[in-house]
Amino acid sequence: MKEFIEFIAKNLVDNPDDVKVTEVQGERTTVYELRVGTSDLGKVIGKKGQTAKSIRTLLGAASAKLGKRAVLEILE
Repeated sequence: MKEFIEFIAKNLVDNPDDVKVTEVQGERTTVYELRVGTSDLGKVIGKKGQTAKSIRTLLGAASAKLGKRAVLEILE
């Protein structure tokens, strides 16, 4: 999943080298922290948050197939 999030984010931003994804595993939930550069934050969030919502939807669907819950946090 981590590589999936990195792939999507790196294709959205101007500075793909600044994209970092951290994965924190829990028993039932996995938290992914997506860090991007300040200038690229708007591109990952999108207009009215639609891009971030789409990424979270894809992540939720993929993790549901694995029987887990996933949470995506987008940080500067």
